[in-house]
Amino acid sequence: MRILLANDDGYLAPGLHALYAGLRRLGEVTVVAPEQNASAASNALTLNRPLSVLSADNGFLYVNGTPSDCVHIALTGLLDFRPDLVVSGVNNGANLGDDTIYSGTVAAATEGYLFGLPALAVSLVQKGWAHLDTAVDLAVRVAQQVAEQPPQSPVLFNLNVPNLPRDQLRGLQVTRLGKRHPSQPVVMQRNPRNEPVYWIGSAGDALDDQPGTDFHAIAQGYAALTPLQLDLTHYRLLEDCRKRFAALGPG
Repeated sequence: MRILLANDDGYLAPGLHALYAGLRRLGEVTVVAPEQNASAASNALTLNRPLSVLSADNGFLYVNGTPSDCVHIALTGLLDFRPDLVVSGVNNGANLGDDTIYSGTVAAATEGYLFGLPALAVSLVQKGWAHLDTAVDLAVRVAQQVAEQPPQSPVLFNLNVPNLPRDQLRGLQVTRLGKRHPSQPVVMQRNPRNEPVYWIGSAGDALDDQPGTDFHAIAQGYAALTPLQLDLTHYRLLEDCRKRFAALGPG
């Protein structure tokens, strides 16, 4: 089994190194990760400058670009093979609900999915790497299940694991995405020239954390595994829009 491993915290991140060690139990693992932390980069590709790929002492490849850049470059010319699975993580912090839209961790996995490969994004809920081994162990078992029972079509999974010892994790629930309140207001400060600068506010609290959501599973001590899709079409509005805009033809 050949696995492409990326992340958004950068090639030096403890979560990447721990997941690399765990995934090696399943087969050959190639790391292509960002040079710098690229959290919240979403699915951005770098199109306004060339990208460099360098090799660290441990053999990890790192790119001066985004998480999506890393996987895109790997799959379109850098690697001389097609991996069986793309994995991204372990992220330093949760990617629940609306977080998935902004997440560089999810974006790296998404890029593999867009190229027709099964993909898995892995996040540790609380920052700080406490009980990272729990997330790695579960991620490896999920990856192994995907490898041993390959899906008929490409799949994109988002796995969030609470910071708990393995023997305190209650299990894994397959969930839907919940929803957060809007983010907190921006924080305005003054730079040394007395000019205003702004920090993006903290993420909002959970708005939809009902049973069945990823937020609820995490709150109850379970890991949350959510299958994702990328079709943004609002299907329930299609017929209404066809009627509403029918007269707006040529001329």
